[in-house]
Amino acid sequence: MLVIPAIDLKDGKCVRLKQGRMEDATTYGDDPVAMAARWVEAGARRLHLVDLNGAFEGRPVNGEAVTAIARQYPDLPIQIGGGIRNAETIEHYLAAGVSHVIIGTKAVKEPQFVTEMCRAFPGHVIVGLDAHSGRVATDGWAEVSEVLAVDLARRFADDGVSSIVYTDIARDGMMNGVNVEATAELAREGGLPVIASGGVTNLDDLRALIAAGEPGILGAITGRAIYEGSLDVAEGQRLCDELTQQS
Repeated sequence: MLVIPAIDLKDGKCVRLKQGRMEDATTYGDDPVAMAARWVEAGARRLHLVDLNGAFEGRPVNGEAVTAIARQYPDLPIQIGGGIRNAETIEHYLAAGVSHVIIGTKAVKEPQFVTEMCRAFPGHVIVGLDAHSGRVATDGWAEVSEVLAVDLARRFADDGVSSIVYTDIARDGMMNGVNVEATAELAREGGLPVIASGGVTNLDDLRALIAAGEPGILGAITGRAIYEGSLDVAEGQRLCDELTQQS
């Protein structure tokens, strides 16, 4: 299982939000490439980038920072989400060196778009499911739908989606633990590998995800915890490697 540092971009800076609220942002740095270097040097094997402005505006806003990171680390898997609503944006990011694009809001509102993009860009599409009480939220978490995350994952399982990034939005940025039960259920029932997100705070969260015993849990995205020091990227990855080998 991978420990995946999150770099959330707002107005060109590295920030973290609480429960997705743009007005509740903490800034951790104004140089995204330097921030990426920090996590790469700590042993990160993948980075999770989010264009927060893009998520709200429906188009890439921090694309230059994303491209700069991808060009600095051409061999590092990088996934990007936020404002990805058309094929041109996906093509641009992949050409810049990003390995995976995350389709969120549009996956919920227009599932056929995911099917088409998987056909056009095989192996490069991740679906981001952000949920509250198991129901999928869209538009930068501003709207909560009646769609269940597990049902939507099943819908995409045959399309060639590479994985699901699953975020419990009630826990994101709150430092109160990951929703292991919901993540494990999605990995078990959804038919796709799952990357956990939201509330990954310390080594105990990593232990709990691995202890769930679902081989479909590929990784854990962590943001505020690594910026504020409750989780060390290098230590966390070592623990995951050790526990995975033991199991």
